[in-house]
Amino acid sequence: MSTSKSHVDFDFTTGKVAQTGRKSNLSMFMIMLGFTFFSASMWAGQKLAAGLDFQGFLLSLLLGGLILGAYTGALGFIGAESGLTLDMLARRSFGNKGSWLPSAMISFTQVGWFGVGLAMFAIPVAKEVLHLDLDGDMPAKVYMLVAIAGILMTASAYFGIKGLTLISYIAVPAVAILGTVAMILAIKRGDVGLVEQFSRGTKDLSVIAGAGLVIGSFVSGGTATPNFTRFAKNARVGLWVTVIAFFLGNSLMFLFGAVSSIYVGGNDIFEVMLHLNLFYFAILVLGLNIWTTNDNALYSAGLGLSNITGLSKKTMVLISGLIGTVAAVWLYWNFCDWLNVLNCTLPPVGIVLILSYFLNRKSYLKDEMPTIQVNWFAVLGVVLGAVVANLVKWGIPSINGMVVAAICFIIGESIRKK
Repeated sequence: MSTSKSHVDFDFTTGKVAQTGRKSNLSMFMIMLGFTFFSASMWAGQKLAAGLDFQGFLLSLLLGGLILGAYTGALGFIGAESGLTLDMLARRSFGNKGSWLPSAMISFTQVGWFGVGLAMFAIPVAKEVLHLDLDGDMPAKVYMLVAIAGILMTASAYFGIKGLTLISYIAVPAVAILGTVAMILAIKRGDVGLVEQFSRGTKDLSVIAGAGLVIGSFVSGGTATPNFTRFAKNARVGLWVTVIAFFLGNSLMFLFGAVSSIYVGGNDIFEVMLHLNLFYFAILVLGLNIWTTNDNALYSAGLGLSNITGLSKKTMVLISGLIGTVAAVWLYWNFCDWLNVLNCTLPPVGIVLILSYFLNRKSYLKDEMPTIQVNWFAVLGVVLGAVVANLVKWGIPSINGMVVAAICFIIGESIRKK
Protein backbone atom coordinates (compact mmCIF):
# COMPACT_ATOMS: atom_id res chain seq x y z
CA MET A 1 0.00 0.00 0.00
CA SER A 2 1.28 3.44 -0.92
CA THR A 3 1.85 5.85 1.94
CA SER A 4 1.94 8.91 -0.29
CA LYS A 5 -0.91 11.34 0.01
CA SER A 6 -2.85 12.09 -3.13
CA HIS A 7 -3.24 15.72 -4.06
CA VAL A 8 -6.67 17.16 -3.33
CA ASP A 9 -7.79 20.13 -5.42
CA PHE A 10 -10.00 22.06 -3.01
CA ASP A 11 -10.66 24.62 -5.74
CA PHE A 12 -11.91 22.08 -8.31
CA THR A 13 -10.05 23.91 -11.05
CA THR A 14 -10.90 21.57 -13.92
CA GLY A 15 -14.02 19.80 -12.71
CA LYS A 16 -17.38 20.20 -11.03
CA VAL A 17 -17.38 21.27 -7.38
CA ALA A 18 -18.44 18.30 -5.26
CA GLN A 19 -21.15 18.71 -2.63
CA THR A 20 -18.48 18.31 0.06
CA GLY A 21 -16.78 21.41 -1.33
CA ARG A 22 -19.86 23.63 -1.22
CA LYS A 23 -19.86 26.61 1.16
CA SER A 24 -22.49 27.90 3.58
CA ASN A 25 -24.91 30.59 2.46
CA LEU A 26 -23.24 33.12 4.77
CA SER A 27 -19.81 32.38 3.34
CA MET A 28 -21.10 32.81 -0.19
CA PHE A 29 -22.76 36.10 0.72
CA MET A 30 -19.54 37.39 2.29
CA ILE A 31 -17.47 36.36 -0.73
CA MET A 32 -19.83 37.92 -3.26
CA LEU A 33 -20.36 41.10 -1.24
CA GLY A 34 -16.62 41.52 -0.79
CA PHE A 35 -16.17 40.99 -4.52
CA THR A 36 -18.29 44.10 -5.18
CA PHE A 37 -16.35 46.31 -2.76
CA PHE A 38 -14.43 47.99 -5.54
CA SER A 39 -12.85 51.42 -5.28
CA ALA A 40 -13.36 52.16 -8.98
CA SER A 41 -17.12 51.93 -8.36
CA MET A 42 -16.72 54.93 -6.07
CA TRP A 43 -15.34 56.85 -9.03
CA ALA A 44 -18.60 56.10 -10.82
CA GLY A 45 -20.46 57.34 -7.73
CA GLN A 46 -18.60 60.64 -8.04
CA LYS A 47 -19.74 61.01 -11.67
CA LEU A 48 -23.33 60.15 -10.73
CA ALA A 49 -23.35 62.78 -7.98
CA ALA A 50 -22.00 65.40 -10.38
CA GLY A 51 -24.54 64.67 -13.11
CA LEU A 52 -27.78 63.72 -11.31
CA ASP A 53 -30.06 65.00 -8.59
CA PHE A 54 -30.85 62.63 -5.72
CA GLN A 55 -33.95 61.15 -7.37
CA GLY A 56 -32.06 60.55 -10.60
CA PHE A 57 -29.21 59.02 -8.62
CA LEU A 58 -31.56 56.52 -6.96
CA LEU A 59 -33.32 55.70 -10.24
CA SER A 60 -29.96 55.06 -11.92
CA LEU A 61 -28.93 52.76 -9.08
CA LEU A 62 -32.22 50.89 -9.35
CA LEU A 63 -32.25 50.55 -13.15
CA GLY A 64 -28.55 49.76 -13.47
CA GLY A 65 -28.70 47.42 -10.48
CA LEU A 66 -31.61 45.48 -11.99
CA ILE A 67 -29.80 44.97 -15.30
CA LEU A 68 -26.49 44.13 -13.64
CA GLY A 69 -28.31 41.85 -11.19
CA ALA A 70 -30.05 39.99 -14.02
CA TYR A 71 -26.76 39.47 -15.85
CA THR A 72 -24.68 38.40 -12.85
CA GLY A 73 -27.61 36.52 -11.31
CA ALA A 74 -27.93 34.33 -14.41
CA LEU A 75 -24.19 33.62 -14.28
CA GLY A 76 -24.47 32.96 -10.54
CA PHE A 77 -27.24 30.43 -11.16
CA ILE A 78 -25.23 28.70 -13.88
CA GLY A 79 -22.07 28.56 -11.78
CA ALA A 80 -23.90 27.05 -8.80
CA GLU A 81 -25.94 24.53 -10.78
CA SER A 82 -23.07 23.36 -13.00
CA GLY A 83 -20.34 23.64 -10.37
CA LEU A 84 -17.98 24.82 -13.13
CA THR A 85 -15.62 27.77 -13.48
CA LEU A 86 -16.09 30.40 -16.16
CA ASP A 87 -13.27 28.75 -18.11
CA MET A 88 -14.77 25.24 -17.93
CA LEU A 89 -18.11 26.67 -19.06
CA ALA A 90 -16.30 28.43 -21.90
CA ARG A 91 -14.82 25.10 -23.03
CA ARG A 92 -18.37 23.91 -23.65
CA SER A 93 -19.65 27.07 -25.35
CA PHE A 94 -16.51 28.30 -27.20
CA GLY A 95 -14.76 24.95 -27.69
CA ASN A 96 -11.58 23.62 -26.08
CA LYS A 97 -9.25 26.02 -27.89
CA GLY A 98 -11.93 28.64 -28.43
CA SER A 99 -12.14 29.00 -24.65
CA TRP A 100 -8.65 30.49 -24.68
CA LEU A 101 -10.17 33.76 -25.95
CA PRO A 102 -12.47 34.43 -22.95
CA SER A 103 -9.84 33.01 -20.57
CA ALA A 104 -7.23 35.41 -21.95
CA MET A 105 -9.62 38.35 -21.82
CA ILE A 106 -10.70 37.75 -18.23
CA SER A 107 -7.11 37.09 -17.12
CA PHE A 108 -5.72 40.18 -18.83
CA THR A 109 -8.33 42.53 -17.39
CA GLN A 110 -8.20 41.03 -13.90
CA VAL A 111 -4.40 41.17 -13.67
CA GLY A 112 -4.65 44.77 -14.87
CA TRP A 113 -7.20 45.70 -12.22
CA PHE A 114 -5.14 43.86 -9.60
CA GLY A 115 -2.15 46.06 -10.40
CA VAL A 116 -4.23 49.22 -10.48
CA GLY A 117 -5.74 48.26 -7.11
CA LEU A 118 -2.29 47.92 -5.55
CA ALA A 119 -1.36 51.41 -6.70
CA MET A 120 -4.74 52.76 -5.54
CA PHE A 121 -3.71 51.63 -2.07
CA ALA A 122 0.00 52.48 -2.08
CA ILE A 123 -0.12 55.98 -3.59
CA PRO A 124 -2.72 57.54 -1.22
CA VAL A 125 -1.11 55.84 1.80
CA ALA A 126 2.32 57.12 0.78
CA LYS A 127 0.96 60.64 0.52
CA GLU A 128 -0.70 60.55 3.93
CA VAL A 129 1.54 58.32 6.03
CA LEU A 130 4.95 59.08 4.55
CA HIS A 131 4.11 62.67 3.54
CA LEU A 132 5.63 62.17 0.12
CA ASP A 133 5.31 64.48 -2.86
CA LEU A 134 4.25 62.20 -5.67
CA ASP A 135 3.96 64.76 -8.45
CA GLY A 136 7.26 63.64 -9.95
CA ASP A 137 9.01 60.28 -9.99
CA MET A 138 7.76 57.64 -7.59
CA PRO A 139 10.12 57.15 -4.62
CA ALA A 140 11.25 53.68 -3.56
CA LYS A 141 8.93 53.71 -0.53
CA VAL A 142 5.89 53.65 -2.82
CA TYR A 143 7.18 50.57 -4.60
CA MET A 144 7.86 48.98 -1.22
CA LEU A 145 4.21 49.53 -0.22
CA VAL A 146 3.09 48.09 -3.56
CA ALA A 147 5.29 45.03 -3.02
CA ILE A 148 3.99 44.40 0.52
CA ALA A 149 0.36 44.76 -0.58
CA GLY A 150 1.01 42.60 -3.64
CA ILE A 151 2.50 39.77 -1.56
CA LEU A 152 -0.38 39.79 0.93
CA MET A 153 -3.13 39.92 -1.69
CA THR A 154 -1.46 37.29 -3.84
CA ALA A 155 -1.18 35.02 -0.80
CA SER A 156 -4.93 35.01 -0.14
CA ALA A 157 -5.63 34.24 -3.82
CA TYR A 158 -2.96 31.50 -3.77
CA PHE A 159 -4.83 29.65 -1.03
CA GLY A 160 -7.94 29.71 -3.22
CA ILE A 161 -11.50 29.81 -2.00
CA LYS A 162 -10.37 29.30 1.60
CA GLY A 163 -8.21 32.43 1.47
CA LEU A 164 -10.96 34.44 -0.24
CA THR A 165 -13.49 33.36 2.40
CA LEU A 166 -11.22 34.32 5.31
CA ILE A 167 -10.47 37.79 3.91
CA SER A 168 -14.16 38.38 3.16
CA TYR A 169 -15.22 37.55 6.71
CA ILE A 170 -12.74 40.11 8.03
CA ALA A 171 -13.10 42.83 5.42
CA VAL A 172 -16.81 42.95 4.61
CA PRO A 173 -18.12 43.89 8.09
CA ALA A 174 -15.23 46.31 8.67
CA VAL A 175 -15.64 48.18 5.38
CA ALA A 176 -19.44 48.23 5.51
CA ILE A 177 -19.71 49.42 9.11
CA LEU A 178 -16.81 51.88 9.23
CA GLY A 179 -17.59 53.28 5.79
CA THR A 180 -21.27 53.76 6.58
CA VAL A 181 -20.48 55.47 9.89
CA ALA A 182 -18.06 57.83 8.14
CA MET A 183 -20.65 58.59 5.45
CA ILE A 184 -23.31 59.44 8.06
CA LEU A 185 -20.88 61.64 10.02
CA ALA A 186 -19.94 63.53 6.85
CA ILE A 187 -23.59 64.17 6.01
CA LYS A 188 -24.34 65.38 9.54
CA ARG A 189 -21.41 67.80 9.48
CA GLY A 190 -22.41 69.26 6.12
CA ASP A 191 -24.10 72.63 5.83
CA VAL A 192 -27.17 71.07 4.19
CA GLY A 193 -28.58 67.56 3.83
CA LEU A 194 -27.72 64.99 1.20
CA VAL A 195 -30.75 65.67 -1.03
CA GLU A 196 -30.02 69.39 -1.09
CA GLN A 197 -26.37 68.78 -1.83
CA PHE A 198 -27.29 66.60 -4.81
CA SER A 199 -29.37 69.44 -6.27
CA ARG A 200 -26.39 71.79 -6.52
CA GLY A 201 -24.42 72.27 -9.70
CA THR A 202 -25.17 71.55 -13.33
CA LYS A 203 -27.00 68.27 -13.74
CA ASP A 204 -26.32 67.09 -17.28
CA LEU A 205 -26.56 63.30 -16.96
CA SER A 206 -29.64 61.31 -17.93
CA VAL A 207 -30.93 58.41 -15.84
CA ILE A 208 -30.13 56.04 -18.73
CA ALA A 209 -26.56 57.32 -18.91
CA GLY A 210 -26.33 57.01 -15.13
CA ALA A 211 -27.58 53.43 -15.30
CA GLY A 212 -24.91 52.79 -17.94
CA LEU A 213 -22.26 53.95 -15.46
CA VAL A 214 -23.71 51.65 -12.80
CA ILE A 215 -23.63 48.67 -15.16
CA GLY A 216 -20.24 49.47 -16.62
CA SER A 217 -18.62 49.86 -13.22
CA PHE A 218 -18.67 46.14 -12.50
CA VAL A 219 -20.04 44.25 -15.49
CA SER A 220 -16.57 43.01 -16.48
CA GLY A 221 -15.77 41.71 -13.01
CA GLY A 222 -19.28 40.30 -12.76
CA THR A 223 -18.57 38.08 -15.76
CA ALA A 224 -16.33 36.01 -13.47
CA THR A 225 -19.28 35.27 -11.13
CA PRO A 226 -19.37 31.49 -11.85
CA ASN A 227 -15.83 31.18 -10.45
CA PHE A 228 -17.27 31.85 -7.01
CA THR A 229 -20.93 30.82 -7.04
CA ARG A 230 -19.97 27.27 -8.09
CA PHE A 231 -19.31 26.78 -4.37
CA ALA A 232 -22.92 27.67 -3.44
CA LYS A 233 -25.21 24.96 -2.00
CA ASN A 234 -27.54 25.05 -5.00
CA ALA A 235 -28.57 27.12 -8.01
CA ARG A 236 -31.20 29.13 -6.13
CA VAL A 237 -28.62 30.20 -3.55
CA GLY A 238 -26.16 31.09 -6.30
CA LEU A 239 -28.77 33.28 -7.97
CA TRP A 240 -30.07 35.19 -4.97
CA VAL A 241 -26.76 35.60 -3.17
CA THR A 242 -25.33 37.14 -6.32
CA VAL A 243 -28.28 39.48 -6.98
CA ILE A 244 -28.53 40.72 -3.39
CA ALA A 245 -24.78 41.05 -2.86
CA PHE A 246 -24.22 42.89 -6.14
CA PHE A 247 -27.08 45.29 -5.55
CA LEU A 248 -26.13 46.06 -1.93
CA GLY A 249 -22.38 46.16 -2.49
CA ASN A 250 -22.42 48.29 -5.61
CA SER A 251 -25.01 50.68 -4.20
CA LEU A 252 -22.89 51.15 -1.08
CA MET A 253 -19.80 51.90 -3.19
CA PHE A 254 -21.72 54.45 -5.29
CA LEU A 255 -23.01 56.13 -2.14
CA PHE A 256 -19.51 56.25 -0.68
CA GLY A 257 -18.21 57.87 -3.87
CA ALA A 258 -21.11 60.32 -4.07
CA VAL A 259 -20.78 61.44 -0.44
CA SER A 260 -17.02 61.80 -0.83
CA SER A 261 -17.50 63.94 -3.94
CA ILE A 262 -20.20 66.13 -2.42
CA TYR A 263 -18.74 66.73 1.01
CA VAL A 264 -14.95 66.62 0.62
CA GLY A 265 -14.41 66.87 -3.14
CA GLY A 266 -12.95 63.37 -3.43
CA ASN A 267 -13.99 60.05 -4.91
CA ASP A 268 -13.32 57.54 -2.13
CA ILE A 269 -14.61 56.97 1.41
CA PHE A 270 -10.90 57.00 2.36
CA GLU A 271 -10.84 60.77 1.80
CA VAL A 272 -14.01 61.25 3.85
CA MET A 273 -12.47 59.40 6.78
CA LEU A 274 -9.29 61.47 6.54
CA HIS A 275 -11.44 64.60 6.59
CA LEU A 276 -13.10 63.31 9.77
CA ASN A 277 -9.67 62.67 11.34
CA LEU A 278 -10.27 58.91 11.31
CA PHE A 279 -6.75 58.35 10.03
CA TYR A 280 -6.05 54.75 11.02
CA PHE A 281 -9.56 53.63 10.18
CA ALA A 282 -9.14 55.24 6.75
CA ILE A 283 -6.01 53.20 6.04
CA LEU A 284 -7.73 50.03 7.27
CA VAL A 285 -10.86 50.55 5.15
CA LEU A 286 -8.87 51.46 2.04
CA GLY A 287 -6.67 48.37 2.32
CA LEU A 288 -9.46 45.91 3.10
CA ASN A 289 -11.75 47.37 0.43
CA ILE A 290 -9.14 46.86 -2.27
CA TRP A 291 -8.05 43.48 -0.91
CA THR A 292 -11.50 41.90 -1.23
CA THR A 293 -11.62 42.71 -4.93
CA ASN A 294 -7.97 42.15 -5.73
CA ASP A 295 -7.75 38.59 -4.43
CA ASN A 296 -10.93 37.69 -6.34
CA ALA A 297 -9.47 39.25 -9.49
CA LEU A 298 -6.20 37.35 -9.14
CA TYR A 299 -8.04 34.10 -8.42
CA SER A 300 -10.02 34.47 -11.67
CA ALA A 301 -6.85 35.33 -13.59
CA GLY A 302 -5.17 32.20 -12.22
CA LEU A 303 -8.08 30.01 -13.33
CA GLY A 304 -8.12 31.58 -16.80
CA LEU A 305 -4.39 31.23 -17.39
CA SER A 306 -4.46 27.68 -16.05
CA ASN A 307 -7.02 26.85 -18.74
CA ILE A 308 -4.73 28.23 -21.45
CA THR A 309 -1.36 26.93 -20.26
CA GLY A 310 -2.34 23.70 -18.53
CA LEU A 311 -0.29 24.76 -15.48
CA SER A 312 -1.82 24.71 -12.01
CA LYS A 313 -4.05 27.53 -10.79
CA LYS A 314 -1.66 28.23 -7.89
CA THR A 315 1.29 28.61 -10.25
CA MET A 316 -0.61 31.02 -12.47
CA VAL A 317 -1.83 33.02 -9.46
CA LEU A 318 1.79 33.53 -8.39
CA ILE A 319 2.86 34.53 -11.90
CA SER A 320 -0.14 36.86 -12.29
CA GLY A 321 0.49 38.40 -8.88
CA LEU A 322 4.13 39.03 -9.75
CA ILE A 323 3.24 40.68 -13.07
CA GLY A 324 0.51 42.81 -11.51
CA THR A 325 2.76 43.89 -8.65
CA VAL A 326 5.75 44.80 -10.83
CA ALA A 327 3.56 46.72 -13.29
CA ALA A 328 1.20 48.28 -10.70
CA VAL A 329 2.37 51.90 -10.76
CA TRP A 330 2.71 51.92 -14.56
CA LEU A 331 -0.76 50.40 -14.92
CA TYR A 332 -2.22 53.03 -12.60
CA TRP A 333 -0.86 55.96 -14.58
CA ASN A 334 -1.06 54.57 -18.11
CA PHE A 335 -3.62 51.83 -18.38
CA CYS A 336 -6.85 52.81 -16.60
CA ASP A 337 -8.44 54.12 -19.80
CA TRP A 338 -7.48 50.93 -21.65
CA LEU A 339 -8.91 48.80 -18.87
CA ASN A 340 -12.21 50.68 -19.17
CA VAL A 341 -12.19 49.91 -22.89
CA LEU A 342 -11.53 46.25 -22.15
CA ASN A 343 -14.42 46.22 -19.67
CA CYS A 344 -16.74 46.39 -22.68
CA THR A 345 -15.25 43.22 -24.13
CA LEU A 346 -16.30 40.86 -21.34
CA PRO A 347 -20.13 41.18 -21.31
CA PRO A 348 -20.31 39.50 -24.76
CA VAL A 349 -18.47 36.55 -23.20
CA GLY A 350 -21.00 36.37 -20.39
CA ILE A 351 -24.05 36.42 -22.66
CA VAL A 352 -22.60 33.58 -24.76
CA LEU A 353 -22.07 31.50 -21.62
CA ILE A 354 -25.66 32.23 -20.50
CA LEU A 355 -27.26 31.41 -23.86
CA SER A 356 -25.19 28.28 -24.37
CA TYR A 357 -26.14 26.97 -20.95
CA PHE A 358 -29.88 27.60 -21.09
CA LEU A 359 -30.20 26.45 -24.71
CA ASN A 360 -28.41 23.20 -23.85
CA ARG A 361 -29.15 22.85 -20.14
CA LYS A 362 -29.85 19.11 -20.15
CA SER A 363 -26.61 18.40 -21.98
CA TYR A 364 -24.67 20.51 -19.48
CA LEU A 365 -26.20 18.76 -16.46
CA LYS A 366 -25.52 15.32 -17.97
CA ASP A 367 -22.04 16.46 -19.08
CA GLU A 368 -22.91 15.56 -22.66
CA MET A 369 -22.10 18.81 -24.45
CA PRO A 370 -20.41 17.98 -27.78
CA THR A 371 -16.65 18.51 -27.71
CA ILE A 372 -15.30 20.81 -30.43
CA GLN A 373 -12.08 22.75 -30.81
CA VAL A 374 -13.51 26.18 -31.71
CA ASN A 375 -17.06 27.49 -31.91
CA TRP A 376 -16.42 30.22 -34.45
CA PHE A 377 -19.86 31.83 -34.02
CA ALA A 378 -19.19 32.30 -30.29
CA VAL A 379 -15.74 33.74 -31.02
CA LEU A 380 -17.10 36.02 -33.75
CA GLY A 381 -19.89 37.17 -31.44
CA VAL A 382 -17.42 38.24 -28.78
CA VAL A 383 -15.15 40.04 -31.25
CA LEU A 384 -18.02 41.90 -32.98
CA GLY A 385 -19.73 42.58 -29.66
CA ALA A 386 -16.56 44.12 -28.24
CA VAL A 387 -16.14 46.33 -31.32
CA VAL A 388 -19.74 47.54 -31.18
CA ALA A 389 -19.58 48.12 -27.42
CA ASN A 390 -16.54 50.35 -27.80
CA LEU A 391 -17.48 52.22 -30.99
CA VAL A 392 -21.26 52.70 -30.92
CA LYS A 393 -22.12 55.73 -28.80
CA TRP A 394 -25.87 55.18 -28.63
CA GLY A 395 -27.38 53.34 -25.65
CA ILE A 396 -25.44 51.39 -23.01
CA PRO A 397 -22.13 49.98 -24.36
CA SER A 398 -22.18 46.68 -22.48
CA ILE A 399 -25.79 45.98 -23.53
CA ASN A 400 -24.98 46.79 -27.16
CA GLY A 401 -22.10 44.33 -27.09
CA MET A 402 -24.22 41.60 -25.54
CA VAL A 403 -26.98 42.00 -28.15
CA VAL A 404 -24.52 41.59 -31.03
CA ALA A 405 -22.84 38.58 -29.42
CA ALA A 406 -26.20 36.98 -28.67
CA ILE A 407 -27.36 37.33 -32.30
CA CYS A 408 -24.15 35.77 -33.63
CA PHE A 409 -24.28 32.88 -31.17
CA ILE A 410 -27.98 32.11 -31.75
CA ILE A 411 -27.41 32.03 -35.52
CA GLY A 412 -24.56 29.60 -34.95
CA GLU A 413 -26.68 27.38 -32.69
CA SER A 414 -29.45 27.29 -35.26
CA ILE A 415 -27.01 26.17 -37.95
CA ARG A 416 -25.39 23.58 -35.66
CA LYS A 417 -28.67 21.98 -34.63
CA LYS A 418 -29.85 21.70 -38.25
